[in-house]
Amino acid sequence: MSLPLLVAIVVIGISLTVAAVHFTGGSKVARLAGVEEARRVFALDFPDETPSSVLITSDGRSAFLSLSGGRTGIVQSFGDGYFTRIATPGDVAALALGQPATVSVRFRDFTWTGGQFAFADAAAASAVARALDPKRSPSAPAS
Repeated sequence: MSLPLLVAIVVIGISLTVAAVHFTGGSKVARLAGVEEARRVFALDFPDETPSSVLITSDGRSAFLSLSGGRTGIVQSFGDGYFTRIATPGDVAALALGQPATVSVRFRDFTWTGGQFAFADAAAASAVARALDPKRSPSAPAS
């Protein structure tokens, strides 16, 4: 088999595979429909936790859930699914509250370094920033 024919077969095969994944929903991005869905997704991994409040980002791809003990539950879309975790202020390496209503968080954990999260209003962004503020005492309520 000639090299140009082999290259053409590989390129066509890869292109067809990528197209098949895309058209069957593989490139879909999950979005939270609301507070109850965020609670449901979080409860799948942490059934014993009871969030007192839930704040969802304006794009619906992330939610921050207020938990007891100054902890924050996080739900974030990852492709067509979600990952969840519980964070404390001690897990935060850097945090910045920006305008308009944006929180940038960098975590100490190398498996998820954080991100930039935009909220519909400044009050929601401020609440998330207060809850995750590494300067806050671990025993102080997130308010």
